[in-house]
Amino acid sequence: MPLELYLDLHSQPCRAVFMFAKLTAIPFEYKSVDLSAGEQFGEEFGTVSILRKVPVLKDGDFILTESIAILQYLAAKHRTPDHWYPADLVKRARVNEYLSWQHTGLRAHGSRVFWFRGVLPVVTGTPVPKEKMDSALEDLNMSLKTFEEKFLQDRPFIIGEKISLADLVAIVETMQPVGTGLDVFEGRPILSAWRDRVKKEIGAEVFDEAHKVVMNVDVLSQTFETKGIPEFLKLRITKMFN
Repeated sequence: MPLELYLDLHSQPCRAVFMFAKLTAIPFEYKSVDLSAGEQFGEEFGTVSILRKVPVLKDGDFILTESIAILQYLAAKHRTPDHWYPADLVKRARVNEYLSWQHTGLRAHGSRVFWFRGVLPVVTGTPVPKEKMDSALEDLNMSLKTFEEKFLQDRPFIIGEKISLADLVAIVETMQPVGTGLDVFEGRPILSAWRDRVKKEIGAEVFDEAHKVVMNVDVLSQTFETKGIPEFLKLRITKMFN
């Protein structure tokens, strides 16, 4: 019986898990969880994870949350090609270094810009205040600069000549604000060349399939019109503006 992956491809961590499973031919059953509709707070999903977040892996009776843990579990259990999560101590440490940093780096700031540009205006009907948007963009730009200068440098990929889990996680983070029409690659030739290499390694078909939803973020307005705005989302928005 294939393992089950509970995912919403609006989410960067979900896209990384989805692409990794696809790329390494790991059999899995896709379980869609619509975060914008609040499905993570439903009774059915609550029996899978009390954290009410995606992604979630269910492998028989074993349930695992948190995307990085899921990626590492999949790499170990399915003995994926070594370059994804190298056995070499130094290379693995470099992968782990990026995976540890990204939570408060690219992921945090890319998500914030995505919310400010792609979600909040749809829900509230008004743009995010300029000072908040400027601050979010400044943080994102600093994270992108750190990524280029610290983690990428002059290497083809984060750990050298081969793509790894670190690149997979990084690409979904850099693509998140792109879904709102912000081209983070413009004026960044090093970052652009890295993106092209990563996309080539992943393959355009899998890459585009994973990013199709986030590249069409405008459909969120239709979703909210049809289903209404969940209460949890209203509360989260209130916190963001305060």
